[in-house]
Amino acid sequence: MRESFIEATKKRVLLFDGAMGTEIQRLNPKTEDFPDGKDGFNDGLNLSRPEWIKQIHRTYLQAGADCIETNTFGSNKFKLAEYGYGDNTIEFNKKAAELAREVCNEFKDKQRYIIGSMGPSGYLPSSNDPALGETPLDEIQQAFMLQAEGLILGGVDALLIETSQDILEVKLAIEACHMAMEKEAKKVSIIANVTLDQYGKMLLGTTIQAAYTTVSNMNIDAFGLNCSTGPHEMTPNVRWLSEQDLPILVMPNAGMPQNEGGRAIYRMTPKEISQALEDFVNKYDHVRMIGGCCGTNPQHIAELRRVLDASDKKK
Repeated sequence: MRESFIEATKKRVLLFDGAMGTEIQRLNPKTEDFPDGKDGFNDGLNLSRPEWIKQIHRTYLQAGADCIETNTFGSNKFKLAEYGYGDNTIEFNKKAAELAREVCNEFKDKQRYIIGSMGPSGYLPSSNDPALGETPLDEIQQAFMLQAEGLILGGVDALLIETSQDILEVKLAIEACHMAMEKEAKKVSIIANVTLDQYGKMLLGTTIQAAYTTVSNMNIDAFGLNCSTGPHEMTPNVRWLSEQDLPILVMPNAGMPQNEGGRAIYRMTPKEISQALEDFVNKYDHVRMIGGCCGTNPQHIAELRRVLDASDKKK
């Protein structure tokens, strides 16, 4: 009997994968590898180099991940339109989810879960910025709804609204997910992740307390933090979240980014990041999902797997 994603989180801590973008860069893609030669269109590699994306998924699963995220971080209608694929949002996301499902089906040892990645729209509806803040709210919601619909059709187990910097946009995305589920008559879990700076605030100044309070009653299944900082900077916010009601997902970067020659470098080793997340799991019962964001790779995930397995044996 297939166990639902959220049921699984009640029984054990689930391990998510690590970064997708840095793994793509490691393959050294050329302009001709992208659809229509549109350099930098990482999500487009689902179409032009599906074997690459499947191999990245596969490597994370081999490292011990329970959950893999679809390569759809920038696959809402606005972002896809920049590359000429806005009108294909549903099909595009469906294909990405199916790719991930194909790889999961190769593994028979235990149940694996597909998480539909939904990154920011590129707008900040709460801001007064004339370029970023004046897009109609219903258009932003519609862009997320089409993405969620495609991911649901492709067979995801959960929708992850991630790297969110504007809490109003998170609300719109959550509503969009519910609308898509209603349209497709299929329920999947919703996880709302926000991104905080090292001072514990979202880009527009929202605190973790305000962010959680705003969305926790919107029928979501989990709340979390990802990106922007390493695990140490997340500690006070994880502590506060652990005193609330919802299960928590924690996906830090491999430390704070360091600028080297115009590139962000992340220095935390697999051992360092796993020690920090092991601490969260042991201290805070509400931390039910962990994984990695920027700078994390399959070695980080393998080390987290080792830590979780060792922790299970102690219980």
